[in-house]
Amino acid sequence: MRIKFVSAQLKQKGTIAVFVSAKGSLLSSATKLNEKTQGALKRATSNEGFSGAAGQALVINSPNGVNASKIVLVGIGEGKKLTISAAQAAGGKLWSLIEKSNDAVLIVDPVQGSALSVAEIAANMAYGVLLKSYRFDKYRTKEKRKDKPTLRTLSVGVRDPAKAKKAFDPLQKISNGVFFTRDLVSEPANILNPENFVTKCRALSKLGLKMQVLTETQMKKLGMGALLGVAQGSANSPRILAMKWNGAPQAREKRPIAFIGKGVTFDSGGISIKPAGGMEDMKWDMGGAGVVAGLMYALAARKAKVNAVGIVGLVENMPSGTAQRPGDVVTSMSGQTIEVINTDAEGRLVLADAMWWCQQKFNPHTMIDLATLTGAIIIALGYHHAGMFSNDDDLSLKLIDSGKSTGELLWRMPLAAEYDKQVKSQIADMKNVGGRDAGSITAAQILQRFIRGDVKWAHLDIAGVTWTNENKPIVPRGGTGFGVRLLDDLVARFYEKG
Repeated sequence: MRIKFVSAQLKQKGTIAVFVSAKGSLLSSATKLNEKTQGALKRATSNEGFSGAAGQALVINSPNGVNASKIVLVGIGEGKKLTISAAQAAGGKLWSLIEKSNDAVLIVDPVQGSALSVAEIAANMAYGVLLKSYRFDKYRTKEKRKDKPTLRTLSVGVRDPAKAKKAFDPLQKISNGVFFTRDLVSEPANILNPENFVTKCRALSKLGLKMQVLTETQMKKLGMGALLGVAQGSANSPRILAMKWNGAPQAREKRPIAFIGKGVTFDSGGISIKPAGGMEDMKWDMGGAGVVAGLMYALAARKAKVNAVGIVGLVENMPSGTAQRPGDVVTSMSGQTIEVINTDAEGRLVLADAMWWCQQKFNPHTMIDLATLTGAIIIALGYHHAGMFSNDDDLSLKLIDSGKSTGELLWRMPLAAEYDKQVKSQIADMKNVGGRDAGSITAAQILQRFIRGDVKWAHLDIAGVTWTNENKPIVPRGGTGFGVRLLDDLVARFYEKG
């Protein structure tokens, strides 16, 4: 689908979409259409009980007086409540009503009471359409044409199309990063192993990202016993991939902000094998790594004025004659030893070495890791918030603010010395699980042991938000890409150097 911005006009043969605000008030373009159709819009809204509330939409087929095949009325609610998120959600709603059209035009009028300019409304509605339009259908060989979207072009009619396009361009680049993440998360594990993950990310070099890959041999030399222990049961060898973006002005901050992703391309649980039911979902246990890759795509594509590094620890956790056993003790790159009580608590082992290497190699001022780490976070927060743990209050507030701004919500969870007692080992520096109680917290406590010196750190447990089985306003069923827009917003508002 192509999105273009044009001067507002009502001459359209396909689909025309216009705004209706609260209490059924037609905005200017809708009012003109109502006149052209001899009051058809007003009659339809009265007969159908359509109030123009946010989230509502109404379709009028084959209206008289215009060339359009149908008119879509988009409810936007009260003007003062038309925020960026609300505009994007309205765009997502619109997609479901125009996807089977060949061509469509959305006429964007100024909305009284909204803090957004008409260009911002147009850009964010188009962004919502784009985000909701995502499909992962590369393996559907028998899908009928009538079941696929047919929309070729969405024309967004607006008073100043150049200004709207300028506002949309960075959003489109961010959407490319979101789609890259969704693609990675959706791939089956027989296609996306650690080596193939690296291959897909190498294509991002064309955006200016610098790549560095660590092989299994190099990781052994570095002493990454924690990560390698997870990988030793698989026929697919592990990788660490670093993606570096240097976009800050030369005279500014040299130390980067770093993003670390857990990349378990399939998690069987290892010797502590998972139940068969639902194990197919463990193809997306690399969701954290997928987010980091999509974020680095977005930052490089929009030429973010920041120095950033994205690191992904890529392994496959499988049971075999060479697999790690419960009771084994591994030595991490930091020198700390870990007793492996449960081989299904593998993500923290991967992150331990990836984070330590990141700090040693790149010396970041801030480090944020993302991982589908624990089922316990789903018990605590369900599927609506990601869990956040941090050693820094200011960083936490920034992350929560960006979460609210993008609709990718975070909830801060506690860290405290009392929880460390649960991961005390009788024979090593720590064990890799702390029992059923406070499982997400004890996992974060383990990660905190691998944070050095003055590094500000946050851990995002995204187990409940990486995949969705329900359609959401701007997220179709499947891989969500949760975290790309959140962290891009964080960088843009708090870390870019002008």
